[in-house]
Amino acid sequence: MTAAAAASGIAVSAFAEDAGARPVTAKDVSVKTADGSADAALFYPSGKGKWPAVLMWPDILGLRPVFREMGKRLAAQGYVVLVPNPYYRARKAPVVEGPFDFNNREDMARISAFRDGLTDAMVDRDSAAFITFLDAQPQTDRKRKAGVQGYCMSGPLSFRTAAVRPDRIGAVATFHPGALVTDKASSPHLLIPRTRAAYLVLIAKNDAERMPKEKPDLDAAFAAARRTAKVEVYPANHGWTVAGSQTYDEQQAERAWAELLPFYRANLR
Repeated sequence: MTAAAAASGIAVSAFAEDAGARPVTAKDVSVKTADGSADAALFYPSGKGKWPAVLMWPDILGLRPVFREMGKRLAAQGYVVLVPNPYYRARKAPVVEGPFDFNNREDMARISAFRDGLTDAMVDRDSAAFITFLDAQPQTDRKRKAGVQGYCMSGPLSFRTAAVRPDRIGAVATFHPGALVTDKASSPHLLIPRTRAAYLVLIAKNDAERMPKEKPDLDAAFAAARRTAKVEVYPANHGWTVAGSQTYDEQQAERAWAELLPFYRANLR
């Protein structure tokens, strides 16, 4: 995200008009983890029924109203959705309130302090706890695989979740993800062989311009691991799926949404 954004988020006003949308129950919950208790938002279709679980990691600004709306929108399509506060060790959500400018050094230093405090080991412990929590919900259909999705910095977190719980994660979706291919031993793409999931990776055009090798490297990694995957560069800039960002592109966001639903239907079985 390269321009100012509203940290409080903007509601996805169209979500209730989606075809087949169900009434949704929303709850604020506390998830027990190895390091304490994480505040999170839980959404699921109201009434009787069991549904596949999805862990929705938020972007770098964390759990806030726009991600609550996104979680609710997905739940309305027949999923049990958990949107956690990844920074719960430091502060309850929302960790940033009011206007936020990604071009402002002070604003970036403020949020980077939260992100830098989140280690891979913490993410792995949290991923396990969040999936365990979802599986404990009476609305979750544990006979079907679970999904995980991430945005920006949480694209790599989603890859880590799939590696931590390969027995449960059947689908990974990432939207304008942070670097998935690096030269470090901890590079997310090196985790692919440890997973058993299908992948939907939608890359922002300006990220692809900065990292022209990422798409071909990912394609090669998925092929080598024999994982079903679609890696596509969208004609939109980083942050295009999150309403409230100045890079939000409604047309391309809805296109990504239209790809996500059949992807989950095909792979969360």
